[in-house]
Amino acid sequence: MNFGVDKVKAAVIAIDLHRGHMDLSVATMPVKTQAQADRVLGNAAKLFAWCREQNWPIIHLVTTYRDVPEIRSNPFWRTRADDPHATRKNVERHNLQGSPGCTVMSQVIDPKKDWIVNTKKRYDCFVGTDLDFTLKAHGINTLIITGVNTNSCVLSTVAAACSKDYAVIVPSDCVDTMDDPSLHDAALLCIRTALGFVMTSSEMMSVNELKKSP
Repeated sequence: MNFGVDKVKAAVIAIDLHRGHMDLSVATMPVKTQAQADRVLGNAAKLFAWCREQNWPIIHLVTTYRDVPEIRSNPFWRTRADDPHATRKNVERHNLQGSPGCTVMSQVIDPKKDWIVNTKKRYDCFVGTDLDFTLKAHGINTLIITGVNTNSCVLSTVAAACSKDYAVIVPSDCVDTMDDPSLHDAALLCIRTALGFVMTSSEMMSVNELKKSP
């Protein structure tokens, strides 16, 4: 399969697979059901294990805010905090530094091998972080983007990665949203139409161009 690069050198970007979204006992912006969280985490855990076998780095992006002003400086988010019906109505309490939500879910992280970037403060994982520096320093040309939410952080990061000339692959069963499922589907449609490749994790692991050379 042609991903548009001479030879794939990939890294996994795991977006906000932390307790703030995925642990419904403490999450300030939870996905809708435990089954949904378990499905995404289970699929991601299997994929990440396979990616580690390919010697690809797993980079966990974790949203973390020092204080509420860092959140409220975004005009749209300010309006969500004032709307009791918004899915993001808890935005001003979400992943404040030191809160349990800032911890990556244990199912998807290998503390001895994986990398963590915990300076993410906006949907786009490149904004205000050293992600691009880290990828370029290690010669990465292909990003496998996973996590939540499909229609915000995933979509925004995929668009930015495409504009930075990375090849992008999104495993459709390793992303999901706290919003309406139709928005998950719409985001994947936007990605496959104009920004990158969309396939299931099983399909991805069967692609010869992505398998470790013997």
